[in-house]
Amino acid sequence: MEPISRRDVPVELTWDLSSIYATEEEMFADMEKLKNLGDRIVRDYKGKLNTPQTINACLDDLREVYRLNILTGSYCNLAVSVDYYDSYNQERDEKHSRQSAEIFSSLSFIDSEIIEQEESVLQEAIALATDNKLYLQDILRNKPHQLHPETERALAALSQSLHAPYQIYNMAKLADMKFDSFTVGEKEYPLGYSLFEDDYEYEKDTDVRRTAFAAFSRKISQYENVTAAAYNTQVQTEKTMATLRGFDSVFDSLLFGQKVTREMYDRQIDLITEKLSPHMRRYARLLKRIHGLDKMTFADLKIAVDPEYDPKVTIEESRNYIEKGLSILGEEYVEMVRIAYRDRWVDFAQNAGKSTGGFCASPYGTNSFILLTWNNRMADVFTLAHELGHAGHFKACNKAQSLFDTNVSTYFVEAPSTINELLMAHYLLKTNPDPRFRRWVLSCMISNTYYHNFVTHLMEAAYQREVYRIVDAGGSVNAETLNRLMKETLQKFWGEDVEISDDAAHTWMRQPHYYMGLYSYTYSAGLTVATEVCRRIETEGQPAVDDWKKVLAAGGTLDPMGLAALAGIDISTDQPLLNTIATIGEMIEEIETLTDELEE
Repeated sequence: MEPISRRDVPVELTWDLSSIYATEEEMFADMEKLKNLGDRIVRDYKGKLNTPQTINACLDDLREVYRLNILTGSYCNLAVSVDYYDSYNQERDEKHSRQSAEIFSSLSFIDSEIIEQEESVLQEAIALATDNKLYLQDILRNKPHQLHPETERALAALSQSLHAPYQIYNMAKLADMKFDSFTVGEKEYPLGYSLFEDDYEYEKDTDVRRTAFAAFSRKISQYENVTAAAYNTQVQTEKTMATLRGFDSVFDSLLFGQKVTREMYDRQIDLITEKLSPHMRRYARLLKRIHGLDKMTFADLKIAVDPEYDPKVTIEESRNYIEKGLSILGEEYVEMVRIAYRDRWVDFAQNAGKSTGGFCASPYGTNSFILLTWNNRMADVFTLAHELGHAGHFKACNKAQSLFDTNVSTYFVEAPSTINELLMAHYLLKTNPDPRFRRWVLSCMISNTYYHNFVTHLMEAAYQREVYRIVDAGGSVNAETLNRLMKETLQKFWGEDVEISDDAAHTWMRQPHYYMGLYSYTYSAGLTVATEVCRRIETEGQPAVDDWKKVLAAGGTLDPMGLAALAGIDISTDQPLLNTIATIGEMIEEIETLTDELEE
C-alpha cells in the first residue's frame, strides 16, 4: 500500500519530542536565551582570554551554549526528519541553523584567542580544568591547523551553506522523488524509497524483487546528475578545507577528528575486500542454489536463506526479544529498553516524506530518539537493538562525562550498536536447538548484521576512497564517473558470482553517509571490536561485561585504540579484523552444512 501522510500516523507509532521541550514556545525561549548568552560571552571575554581562570570561565559558558544549541537543534531537526513534506518544520529548522551559524561565528574568537596563548598558560588552564580539560587538549592538538581568526569567523558564519549539499541530497531523495507503481503479471505494486529498501529487497518472489529493483533504479537514475553535483560540491569543499588547514591530503583531514591513522582506515577496506570476498561469494552461491535462481544478480543478495521461516514480529513482540536478548548487559540496561518503549523514544511509522534507514540521536541532557520504519520483520528487531545500542552508549557517557567529553570518535561509535545485534543472535541461538531455527538465526547474522556492516557499508567505503583519491589529485566527479566507480567496486568484490548491472551501479545514490566524512568504513571497524568483545562476554562472562560498561561510560576521554584496549581488544594489529572475517566464514560454512542436512 502507498505510504500514508504523517498526520494520519497513529500517535503510538511516533516518537515524543516533548521530552526535549513540552511546547514549541519553550524551544523558542531557549533559542532566545542562546542568542543572549552568545552576545554576553562576546562582551565578557573577547580580547580577554589570557589567563587560565578566564579561559575556563569562558569555556564553562561555552558548554552551556553547546547544550542549548543541541537541544533546540535536535527539537527542530528531528521534526523535519520524519516528514520532509512539512514546510513549517523545515522553515523552523532553517531559522535555527541560521541563528546557530551566527552565534558560532561570533564565538569563533574563543579558540583563536586560546590558541595564541603561551603554552605555559594553556597547560595551567588544563591543570585547573575539570569539565574543559579535553576541549583544551584538542585545541592544542588543532593548533597547527588553526586559521587566522577572521577566516575562522567567516567559515563559522558559512556553516549553513557548507552543509547545503547534504540538504540538497535529502530534498531530492525524500521530497522530490515520486515513485510510480510497477506491474508483475496481472498485479500492480506500489513503490517508495523505504518500501523498496525495507520490503522489496527481501521479497522472496524473484520476479517481484527484480522488477522492483529495476523500477526503483530507473527512478533514482533520473536524479543522478543533481545528486552527483551535490556530492561533488561536498567532496570539493572537504578538499578545500583540508588544503586551507594545511593537511597533506583530504584523508588526513577527515581522519584527524576520528583520532585514527591512515593505516587503520586502509586496513579495514583492503583486508575485508581481499579476505571476506571469498566467503561472501560462497554465500551468494548458496543463495542461488537454495532459491533455484537462473543467475545471481545484485537484486538477489538480500533474500533470506529460509524465507518461509522468517517470522513476522510485532512491535510488542520485539520488546520481549530485545529485553531478553540484552539482559546479559544488566538490569539497568534492560530498564532503559523498557523506558524506550514506554516513553516513545522510537518512531516506528511508515509515512511519506520520512527519512529512510535508521538512526539514533542522543541530545545531551535528555533521552535518545530512534528513527526506523517498522515492517514486522525480524530484521527490524535487529535494527532496533542496534539503535538501542547507541542509546545505551550515550546514556552512559552523557551521565558520566562533561558535554565536551561525549564526542566519541566515529571509528568506535558503531561498536556499542553492533554488539547488541550479536548479543541478540547469541541469545536466540540458546533458545532453540532445532537445526532449521539455528540456520535461520545464523543467516540473520550474516544477512543483517555482517552483510550490512561488512559488505554494504564496506563497498561504500571502498568506492568513497576512490572518489577522494580523484579529488585529492585535483579532479572532480560526475554521475558517469560515480556510476563507473561503484560498478567496478562491486565487481571487484563479487567477481563472477554476482551479475553487477548498470542498475546496481546507481547504489552510490542511496546512502547519506558520504556527506558525513569517512563514516562508511567505521561500521566494519565498530563491528570488529564488537565481535571480539562479544567473544569475551561469551567466554568470560561478567568481567567482560563490566569492562564493556566502563567503555560505554568513557565517552570521548579515550581515542579508539584506548577504548578498545579498555574492552580488552588490541586494534593496533590486523588480528581482530582477521578473527572477525574468520568468524563470518565459519558461520557461512555452518549455514551450508545445515542446508545440506535439511535438504537430505
